[in-house]
Amino acid sequence: MPDLPTPQDDTESALFSECWDAVLSYADLCTSGSVTAHQLATEAFALGMREIRAAAHTHVRGAGRRTARLPTIPALLTAVRTTAAAWEAGGQGHRLDPDLRLWLNSKSAARFAGPPLGRPVALRGLRDMQEADAALLWLAEVEALPLPTVARRLGLEPATVADELDQVRTLFRDRCHRAHLDSPLDAQCRSYARLLDAVTRSPTAETPDDLSRHLATCVRCAEAAACLRLHGGGLPAALAGGVIGWGGLAYLERRRRAAEVRLGAGRPGATDLADPEEGTGRNRVLRGGLLAAAVLLSALALGVSMMPFGGSGDDPAAAPDDRQPVADPRVSRTAPRPTATRSPSAAPSRSVPQDAPARKKPDPEPQGTSSATRRTGPTGAPATPATPRPAGCRVAYELDSQWPDGFQATVTVTTEAALSGWRVSWTFRDGQRVGQTWDATVHQDGSRVTATAADYNKTVAAHGSLSFGFLGTWTDANRTPHAFTLNGAPCTLG
Repeated sequence: MPDLPTPQDDTESALFSECWDAVLSYADLCTSGSVTAHQLATEAFALGMREIRAAAHTHVRGAGRRTARLPTIPALLTAVRTTAAAWEAGGQGHRLDPDLRLWLNSKSAARFAGPPLGRPVALRGLRDMQEADAALLWLAEVEALPLPTVARRLGLEPATVADELDQVRTLFRDRCHRAHLDSPLDAQCRSYARLLDAVTRSPTAETPDDLSRHLATCVRCAEAAACLRLHGGGLPAALAGGVIGWGGLAYLERRRRAAEVRLGAGRPGATDLADPEEGTGRNRVLRGGLLAAAVLLSALALGVSMMPFGGSGDDPAAAPDDRQPVADPRVSRTAPRPTATRSPSAAPSRSVPQDAPARKKPDPEPQGTSSATRRTGPTGAPATPATPRPAGCRVAYELDSQWPDGFQATVTVTTEAALSGWRVSWTFRDGQRVGQTWDATVHQDGSRVTATAADYNKTVAAHGSLSFGFLGTWTDANRTPHAFTLNGAPCTLG
């Protein structure tokens, strides 16, 4: 296994510390254990940095048009995918996640290494942008960093970074539209290209029935529609899925959680990932050549991002793997966790906001314990503890994004009573079906759906909230469900 490359200067040292936890986070999704994840991340990081340095050298010495390349973080994530494919081809596939192995041997994976015009539109569109513009889009949309942090990293003016991001989104859309038209489309796809462009430009435009039916059966056009539709909150998922490939949605959710946990560490008015004193000290260490310290800090940050929502970092029960639905959690990870301080874990975030630099964080998940208050019966003897029924609850159902025949939704329930276990049920109005889920185990019987808590988020404090999300399918309509209940008690929707 190769060692991590040595930084060539202070700028590259800072780059290493910023990118390592992203690489390790995705490598953890791709493997079956934390030790294997570290090995995959190290090998992929070394490969990615060699490619990035080679591309920069070519750009400096070459003439003419710049070499099309990805920003640093997605380039390193691509190296993780490439390294995993090499493991599979070289007889080390048993070290990878079983679902990833299936994907690596499918036509979907072959597209990423096939002819350039056949690759996903999001990958081609991002690669065709100026690197600084592409980095702004990726950091804000996929890594979910606050705009002041993005501005600091890229050397932009904080007061104008929001406007620049809007312009970059539009630029990305144009690049994806051009990439879609350049693709080897059949006659039917090409006949819908202009209509698809027009429909996705307006948030109020209705999709014609014939186009909806086509998008339901054509993967290429559906991918293009997700990239062209800037409204609705689906851009982060389109970027992550189109550039990373397998595990893109899980990586997206994990990075949002990591950003929220690190930002919510308890510092008043915290608006950045590290305060100036910490940054100065870290840079001094890095300038001394101690890259291992930066790697350790990143590993600790990853440990926080994989902490259970309802517990603290020193809980002996490690968080289950969240790369896929958590119906059958894996064996606990052994990633290091900080023990000096306790910080509340943030609830899973929803789609990335597209306008405000300051992102409103949801209420943190409680640190609450499972101990029940002792009660006495008529005779004075202690009564048997029981799970309290909620005195009242309120449900927020948010449609994060929607596309022809599919959607992503988040359910957040606020309870007035403390819970040591929860079961949320609702009824769909239009025959929708639930698919992939996270932070809950979901069972559907006809139109009635029931979501039960995972092991790590079943405890909710009084006046606290619980949250989970899912992907679903729909046909003719996709109205908000009704008849929500929490542990059998009706909840107010709104």
